[in-house]
Amino acid sequence: MTLRTLLSTHTGRPTSDGAGVRLTRVFGGSGMEAFDPFLMLDEFGSENPDEYIAGFPPHPHRGFETVTYMIEGRMRHEDHMGNAGLLENGGVQWMTAARGVIHSEMPQQEAGRMRGFQLWLNLPARAKLDEPGYRDFRPEEIPWVSLDGVRIGVIAGQLRTANCEQAGAVQREDTEPHLYDLHLDAGARLAPQLPQGHRVLLYVYEGTVSLGSGETASAGQLLRLGEEGELQLSSDAGARVLLLAGKPLREPIVQYGPFVMNSREEIEQALRDFRDGRLAG
Repeated sequence: MTLRTLLSTHTGRPTSDGAGVRLTRVFGGSGMEAFDPFLMLDEFGSENPDEYIAGFPPHPHRGFETVTYMIEGRMRHEDHMGNAGLLENGGVQWMTAARGVIHSEMPQQEAGRMRGFQLWLNLPARAKLDEPGYRDFRPEEIPWVSLDGVRIGVIAGQLRTANCEQAGAVQREDTEPHLYDLHLDAGARLAPQLPQGHRVLLYVYEGTVSLGSGETASAGQLLRLGEEGELQLSSDAGARVLLLAGKPLREPIVQYGPFVMNSREEIEQALRDFRDGRLAG
């Protein structure tokens, strides 16, 4: 049996976004092609309201999808299409910006912990100017599977193991994303069956996890794995891991702030459309 190769290990960098929300950028920006079809992953988590209370006032997006997974806290989404939703513990917001969305994400708490992730997932060139879309998933709409010492939240894709199969809340063509929240007890093992040819990323946000090939990663580290082979995971002391897998688009990626297109000309058009009020028209 051939195991997936560890290609690189990454540690996020502290930054801020929106109106000053403190977060960790796990990956994104320069070199994002290495994570195709994923563009960016942010982790946010703080008990200090000064670090999140200002939130993310109205701002635009074009050319990709955003996935927000809330572990703790409450945040309200509103957009130019008239959508509004409250994201709470265990809930997921899946927004397809496509040709253009202007939205806000504002905390609905003045104290306590706010913790979660936002993932950017690319769209193929032919779909970047399609109609936008938005969907909130309540915590009870996210399937959870319990195996031997492992609990798995199946947000997107199709979870398959030797003795389990479970469809996630979201299915997508083109990038065929898999997004799982893995909770491994001490001594637990897991071998999810992922499609060959998919990019695989593992972000450890609590504890320590080991690959079948012997490499380990601790909280705050992301592992980028090869596109072929089997995946084996274990944890001696327990871990919580975000597993991302997707089919690379292998198309040019050009980003300028909240716009991700395939050429500089398309970025300039997005800027003109936003300036002239046509981006979300």
